[in-house]
Amino acid sequence: MAKKIKTVIKVNLKAGEATPAPPLGPALGQHGVAIMEFVKAYNEKTAEMKGNIVPAVITIYEDRSFDFEIKLAPVSEMIKKVLGIEKGSGKTPREVAGTLTQEQLTKIAEEKIRDLNTKDLEAAKRIVAGSARSMGIKGEGEN
Repeated sequence: MAKKIKTVIKVNLKAGEATPAPPLGPALGQHGVAIMEFVKAYNEKTAEMKGNIVPAVITIYEDRSFDFEIKLAPVSEMIKKVLGIEKGSGKTPREVAGTLTQEQLTKIAEEKIRDLNTKDLEAAKRIVAGSARSMGIKGEGEN
C-alpha cells in the first residue's frame, strides 16, 4: 500500500550548503521530519551544483518519512548566471540590466524545459523571455 502524503513543501536552497537553520528547519520541524537527515541527503545530491540555488520539492508522509525531488535553478538565476550580473534592474522598464541574445535564450529554455509546463521549445523561450523582461533584461532585437 502506498504511503499517505501529509504535505508537500517547496524550498529554494543553495546547492550543497543546506543547514537546519530557517527557513528549512521550521518548515520541516513542524511536520516532525528529521531535519538533519534531509540536510545530509540534499547536500549529497546537490554537491556537484554548488554555487547555484536549487529548488527541492519535499513530500512528507504521515509516518514522518520524506522523499524529495531536485529541480533546476530558477529561470531568473540562470539568466543572471549567463549574463554574469548580480541582480536584475530595480527600476524595470526604465533601467536595463542587460541584453539576452537569442542563443542564450535558447540555451536556457532547452535546459529548463523539463521543469516548465510546456514541451514546446518556442513556448519555453517565451517563458524565459518574459522572466528576463520582468528583471529589466532586454532580448536581442527589442527596443
